Formats: sequence, C-alpha cells, structure tokens
Amino acid sequence: MKITPRVIDGNFAYFHGWVWNFFSLLLQNVFSMPVKVLYAQMKFRVKYIGREKLRLCKDEGYFIYANHTQPFGDTLIPSLANYPKRNFFIASPENVSMPGLGNIVRLLGAIPVPCDFQGMKHFLKSIEQIIDSNHSITIYPEAHIWPYDTHIRPFGAVSFRYPVMLSRPVYVLTNTYHRRGRWGRKVKIITYIDGPFYPKEDLQFRERQQDLRDRVYECMRNRSLESSFSYIKYRKR
Repeated sequence: MKITPRVIDGNFAYFHGWVWNFFSLLLQNVFSMPVKVLYAQMKFRVKYIGREKLRLCKDEGYFIYANHTQPFGDTLIPSLANYPKRNFFIASPENVSMPGLGNIVRLLGAIPVPCDFQGMKHFLKSIEQIIDSNHSITIYPEAHIWPYDTHIRPFGAVSFRYPVMLSRPVYVLTNTYHRRGRWGRKVKIITYIDGPFYPKEDLQFRERQQDLRDRVYECMRNRSLESSFSYIKYRKR
C-alpha cells in the first residue's frame, strides 16, 4: 500500500491509561491468538526449534532480533513463540498510519519510530517501560521486508542501543524456508531460537552495541544456512 506516514513527534501519544492497556492485552493475547495460530499453521506449518530457551528469561523483559521476510507472518511468529508473554515490535510510521487500522496496529503492539528529538525521548521511555513490565520487544534490524529471503542482509549496530542501554538479554529468531511435501511450491517455516545473549559490560557503550550486533548477525547467518528451499530467488543486477 502507498501510505502517507503520520508525523511521529513529541506530541505523539506513546503512553496510555489502563483502559488502552487492557484492550491491548485482550487484542494481543486473546482475540488475535486464534488468527495467529491458524495462519501460522495453515499457511506455513511453522515449527519452532529452541523455544525452551525463552524460559530462561521468562521473568524479565527481553529483546528479540529476527530476519524480516514476511509482511504478516513477522508480526505473529515471535508472538506465538513466547506466548503468554506479551510481544511488542518496533515499526515504521507507515504501519500506524493506515486509515482505520492505525490504532488497531498499535493495540497489537506496534511502537513507531519517531522523527524528532522530543519524540525519541518518549519512544525510548516507552521501550524502557515495556521491558520493565517483563514484556518482549521484537526488532527487525534488516529494516525492509524481502519476502521469503533465505539470506541475512547486512545490518548496522544502531538498533542494539536498546538492550545495551537497559542491560537486557537478547534472543535471535531466524525463520528458515523449506519445501512442504515432496512436490509443489508450498512453503514450510522452521524457526530457530537462540540465546540469550547479554551485552558485555566490560566494553564501552558503542563497543557493546557492535559486539552484540556481531554475535546476533553471526548467529542469524549460520541459522539461515538451514534453509533448503528458495521460493523467491534474489539476484544482483
């Protein structure tokens, strides 16, 4: 869709009262769950490997870094993995700018990236509040969706400031693609979960960011090699 993104500045409401939070909880973890389960199983037969690792941090908030390969599936695969923990996700302003749907996307957990300094202060505070409430936040460091991509695209260390800033653990979620059945082009997703990875407190702040990024990237890249089917082939022009 061609969407005109709304301005996410210091006036944007990142914080809400108990009524909003109550309906957000219902929408995230109750009403939407049947849709998430049916879509994941009927469309992709999603299988998780390493899901038990999430229990190591079940009593604290953490970040999930994942490869960005599904426009709809990427919003639900992490949520199903760590249910009943509530999962939020950092999103571009376009995701909360759709007429009639923007607030629903926000209720489902979207945290839009701001465009100015005052908005950034509120954005970072909302991330801290969510993590301190022992929820999870999913981040797609590749930024752009490449549907069914079986490679891990290079990404920077900027998005790793959040776990470093809060000294919180990080999990890596890597979706790999496989042919479903012997013939045809139906796809199965096997999702690998690795971690937790912790920031190294003996390093300087930016060094911690880079080190965490490098470990996450290497883990994600190694797991991506498990893909055995390319539904879409990407080639350099």
